[in-house]
Amino acid sequence: MTFLSTAQQIARSSRLDPRGHIIAIALASAVTASAMALIAYLLWPTWGPDASSSPARLPVSIGATLFNVPTAAIRMKIQRHSGQQERIDLSFAFPSLEASDAPKHVSADTVEETAQPIDRIFLSISAHHDTLAPDARVRTIYPRYLEQASMPGQDGLTMRAFRDGTPYGNEDLFLANTPGLSARCSRDAATPGMCLSERRIDGAESERFAFPAAGSRNGATWPMRWTA
Repeated sequence: MTFLSTAQQIARSSRLDPRGHIIAIALASAVTASAMALIAYLLWPTWGPDASSSPARLPVSIGATLFNVPTAAIRMKIQRHSGQQERIDLSFAFPSLEASDAPKHVSADTVEETAQPIDRIFLSISAHHDTLAPDARVRTIYPRYLEQASMPGQDGLTMRAFRDGTPYGNEDLFLANTPGLSARCSRDAATPGMCLSERRIDGAESERFAFPAAGSRNGATWPMRWTA
């Protein structure tokens, strides 16, 4: 009502003064524009879309076994989906066993100055497709290439070296009974030694652990206690 009375007053004054209709139109336009701007401001949405984030864990089926794996630990982006998969590769930091951070970019000029610490454990879970079980390999294959003598190690481990010239030359086999463990470790050379330990899950899938040997002949075997 106030807006209509104001417009009527402006219209009466414009009849008395012919030049006043220009001023009346300008004032009416200004009032209308202000009202539209106020309405648009009050109705304008104040929320924004939330950035989507991946779930903390993903249900993944390997063979006939369901695993609930940490999403951030999956190494390959193509594997970061739920459902049936043939294989999945994971990476964990030691000793926290949390999902490891992405490796920092290192150029050829700074690679020697910024050596990355070897503090990761890699885990692969895959369907075995009726291949030889890891414990059967330890009983039937490895003894053909091992030295006769064994050496006691730390934390209840026993070490037997593979003979030179065999398919596993320059490697050692670590064994433990409680808990059961077998790990094949390469020796330190130009690159640090690495250990591989495999086990079968429910007779359907295989887990393969890869972790630093940290000097397999020196008894530094901290990752082995975790893989057991």
